[in-house]
Amino acid sequence: MAITSIDIDQDDLTQAKLLAGTKSNRETVDLAFRTLIAVRRQPAAVERIIGRRFEPSQIDAPTITPSDRIAQ
Repeated sequence: MAITSIDIDQDDLTQAKLLAGTKSNRETVDLAFRTLIAVRRQPAAVERIIGRRFEPSQIDAPTITPSDRIAQ
């Protein structure tokens, strides 16, 4: 793991910690990086799924009829 020194706006960091529920600055920045990476990779993953060809045996699933009763 690299050690890097960066300037971060304290108000932004505080707000990010509150929104994320993180306790430390490091945890907040790590979560921010992981979130950014996941969000930016998501469209490519969706495109791969859309472009995939499925065999009928892969998409034929049994049909389940909902009951007339509402679960309580």
